[in-house]
Amino acid sequence: MKILIIGAGGREHAIAWKLAQSNRPVDIFLAPGNAGTASDYTNVPIDVMDFDRLLDFALTEAIELVIVGPEDPLCAGIVDLFQEAGIAVFGPDKISAQLEASKDLTKQFLNKYQIPTANSFTTADYAQAKAYINQADLPIVIKADGLCKGKGVVICHSLEAAETTLKDMLLDQSFGDSASQVVIEDYLDGYEQSLLCFVSNNQLVPMETAQDYKKAFDGDLGPNTGGVGVYSLPRTPETTDPALEAQIKAILGQIERGLIAEKFSFYGILFIGFMIQDGQAKVLEFNVRFGDPETEVLLPRLESDLLTVFEKTLAGTLKPTDLTWSKQAAVGVVLYSKGYPGAYDNHVAIESLPEGALIFHNGTTTDEAGQLITNGGRVLTPVALADDIQSARQAAYKLVDQIHGASLTYRTDIAKL
Repeated sequence: MKILIIGAGGREHAIAWKLAQSNRPVDIFLAPGNAGTASDYTNVPIDVMDFDRLLDFALTEAIELVIVGPEDPLCAGIVDLFQEAGIAVFGPDKISAQLEASKDLTKQFLNKYQIPTANSFTTADYAQAKAYINQADLPIVIKADGLCKGKGVVICHSLEAAETTLKDMLLDQSFGDSASQVVIEDYLDGYEQSLLCFVSNNQLVPMETAQDYKKAFDGDLGPNTGGVGVYSLPRTPETTDPALEAQIKAILGQIERGLIAEKFSFYGILFIGFMIQDGQAKVLEFNVRFGDPETEVLLPRLESDLLTVFEKTLAGTLKPTDLTWSKQAAVGVVLYSKGYPGAYDNHVAIESLPEGALIFHNGTTTDEAGQLITNGGRVLTPVALADDIQSARQAAYKLVDQIHGASLTYRTDIAKL
């Protein structure tokens, strides 16, 4: 089967790696891909937003299945385009993708269907926003309404910081049209948990959970990033809370009812970000695609044939029993460019990678001499699996120690439970 994966990051590398393990022969193309995918699959130099060229390539190459990785093309309606051309495509259509494209739309959905979430206020007016924060309890969370690659969320611990954030977003347009309006939320104090679900005709089939790390520095300090580390644990009596699981199961049922009531036609992935506070689960956000770096630890733990899972999802027949998971824990540590998520040096040499290791490339390319170099904020995610989380953590950091690059840095406390 000929498969086209659209995207260039660690998520897409992990999807390609897992699809290559299918029981059926597959020919995998990535557009545009990265240096890691170039070594095992076929990279195609087409930007993820160049819909015309992507479609022309798929038709010319007789692609049988398209998988869309990033949010930008999903929210811009790329799935609709491939569907109209009669090509099977994994991902939500443009209407369903608005659950990620607009945080305000998601808040309206959550409130309408009585799904637990933080209290919030949405406005495009700076004066209204400033008046709201002046009467709100601190800390407070300010979110750009649209897509900001995981960086449009600011936790403000002072009124001054909140006013500066509002000015940056609404007046100075630091995020462009993505912050034409803001969602101001109550701050929830707890721990985050990511749950990715396959969505098969509005029916949610949850994966096992993953815990990512958004803050750039050790101790959960520094600015928000797209995620700089992650782990996934097997479901055991020691790692599960029956009361919490029951809450989350009920929330999934409420989401399904909302999708059906709103007449969505959702096929693909729904990523649900939860905040667990005092044993109570509340929904922070929706994404409509595989998370990054969550994908890099979840797919290595998935024992089912991913190609079959994709096909059943699109056919509307996927069941929880179609997903089988490893009993091992997985840990991924993201090596990222110094300065990320702010300004950073790019195209800096990566001197060596350990052979035979499970390392997903997030942002790499090669120079004219064939030297591996950085090509983005997040660069590499070495992943290790082991029978317990501590062993997986030690193995992941052993891989980190073998990767050398002058511009690379990382957190030292990923999965330090």
